[in-house]
Amino acid sequence: MDISGKTKLIGHFGYPTEGFRAPMIYNPWFEHKGIDAVVVPMGIKAEDYVDALRSIRKFTNLVGALVTMPHKVTTLGLVDEATPTAQIAGACNAILVRPDGSLLGDQFDGAGFVRGVLRKGFKLQGTRVLVSGNGGVGTAIAASLAGAGVAEMVLFDSNQTSSDGLASRLREHYPQLVVTTGRNDPAGFDLIVNATPLGSRVGDPLPFDMSRVASTTFVGEVVMKQQITPMLAAAQAKGCRIQPGTDMLFEMIPAYLEFFGFGTATSDELRTVARIQFS
Repeated sequence: MDISGKTKLIGHFGYPTEGFRAPMIYNPWFEHKGIDAVVVPMGIKAEDYVDALRSIRKFTNLVGALVTMPHKVTTLGLVDEATPTAQIAGACNAILVRPDGSLLGDQFDGAGFVRGVLRKGFKLQGTRVLVSGNGGVGTAIAASLAGAGVAEMVLFDSNQTSSDGLASRLREHYPQLVVTTGRNDPAGFDLIVNATPLGSRVGDPLPFDMSRVASTTFVGEVVMKQQITPMLAAAQAKGCRIQPGTDMLFEMIPAYLEFFGFGTATSDELRTVARIQFS
């Protein structure tokens, strides 16, 4: 694709950038549709993020940004306005630069995860779910699962404070939802979600004791380093239905496109042109 002085820029903020997959979906789609825009990975360490965003937001050709680890939670406190979804999640994974230069933050991780699960025919209404990892992506998924009508949710994180804060926000916005924290035993759940980085590096322990998972349990993943992570392979061996991390990515991109004003697409259309690669 050609880049000119008229090309609109979408930053992809995070660190490290080696595992970024989004540019291999967005940029082929923009080229396919004749949209003069480009997604560019921008590696920003956590300690530099506040200063970096303060400068980057002044770029006159910047439409907005995709935001990934470790900046999603921090971003919520740096935008000028955040949507209710982002406020509940306690994190942003999207920034829009509005015409007056102000920044609007939104959150699509959870919507992408839920849309993917529903498209696979799994009914969330009234189910019991376990979300392991209550940082940026985990909070977003938990918020969207609550909005989809799950009946009971157990939250687990190595940082108990993260779980407690998320539980409090969920109870405030979804008083009918039964929320507990502190357990990571996957037995007895309809859906379990790995929202931690475990599985992104060789030798990582499994996020759950897979011997405790029933064959009827739906197993969801957020790690995108590879299509079938060790956890998903173990789930498949037990006969579980699964959702790879890339499915969440493809399902959330139509919402991003609309957010940035570039129309929309279906996840199937995006897959036909994507150049996703796995190591």
